[in-house]
Amino acid sequence: MKIGIVCYPTYGGSGVVATELGLGLARRGHEVHFITYRRPVRLAHFHENVFYHEVDNEDYPLFEYPPYDTALASTIVDVVKYQKLDILHVHYAIPHAAVAYMAKKILLQDGRYLPVVTTLHGTDITLVGNNRTFAPVVEFSINKSDGVTAVSNSLKQDTLDRFNIQRDIRVIYNFIDFERFRKIDKEHFKKIIAPQGERIIAHTSNFRKVKRVEDVVQIFKRINKKVPSKLLMIGDGPERPNAERLCRELKICDDVRFLGKQDAIEELLAICDLFVIPSENESFGLSALEAMACEVPVISSDSGGLPEVNIHGKTGFLSAPGDVDAMAAHAIELLQNEDMLMQFRKNALEQARRFDIHNVLPEYEAYYEEVLANSVVIQ
Repeated sequence: MKIGIVCYPTYGGSGVVATELGLGLARRGHEVHFITYRRPVRLAHFHENVFYHEVDNEDYPLFEYPPYDTALASTIVDVVKYQKLDILHVHYAIPHAAVAYMAKKILLQDGRYLPVVTTLHGTDITLVGNNRTFAPVVEFSINKSDGVTAVSNSLKQDTLDRFNIQRDIRVIYNFIDFERFRKIDKEHFKKIIAPQGERIIAHTSNFRKVKRVEDVVQIFKRINKKVPSKLLMIGDGPERPNAERLCRELKICDDVRFLGKQDAIEELLAICDLFVIPSENESFGLSALEAMACEVPVISSDSGGLPEVNIHGKTGFLSAPGDVDAMAAHAIELLQNEDMLMQFRKNALEQARRFDIHNVLPEYEAYYEEVLANSVVIQ
């Protein structure tokens, strides 16, 4: 198949999943065309069967802001026409599914029908979809897609609860590439971070409010009183200054490192003992899955799709969002019991294998074939 993929080229989960999906499909012999405004972060090297088309979004004097939606639609039309794509897979309802519908209508004028699959990742439903300004467009875009997937059962139910959806939503989970995310020997690196053998705890996110990064700091403060430990804060975003300020107030700066955005996250996870993700809402929890693939147990909230990934009492522990005392207590219990920690490490890896990319790619291929077979031209 010739597959077009439209996504955000950022460090966020949707961009990472879209890029890894495309690369995986290319390795299986499909021709994959990425269409976005900047080369995706995980598309740094040449890959066979992979093509990148940059959206040219130049300023125009009439507009206060460059009209990206229009530029994207035009680029999609151009790529579909000249690369003869079979199907377009867009990640995020807004603006990508809405733009795909516009491109589809333009292509119909040339007698070409473009089947569109939309994958819902979370904030396009739980955040953008809650905004009355965007809600009608979100609902319309989903219903006009030829196929719709969601990354968890929780997100599927949220979508059905919030909108009048007339299409079936197929749950296809996010996935992990075990060729990259696996436990590797980085003992020398671990000694640099924790020279006295301290436990190493990690958090990875885009540091938005929904991630509750200040809770991570509060949880670590409680852990550090009982268990000598270090905290790695990986990522960047608007809440980072607040988290850094809180570390200073709690006088734990010597034990916390803010590492910013990192490409080789797997090398950091390889030295960790515990991963903390206390999000207010999490449609899936890709960062938790990445940690589990590296044999790191997870302390998380019980929001959204996290209970579908992190199994309470087996791969880690779940608590209500904001309950930092419970999360800290679970973490301390685990870190102080070496036998339990080792068993949870094994369980985390076993659970992560359910989401192996080699298991999930055939699901997408089969779904594409189903959409292509059932697509009906609606003038």
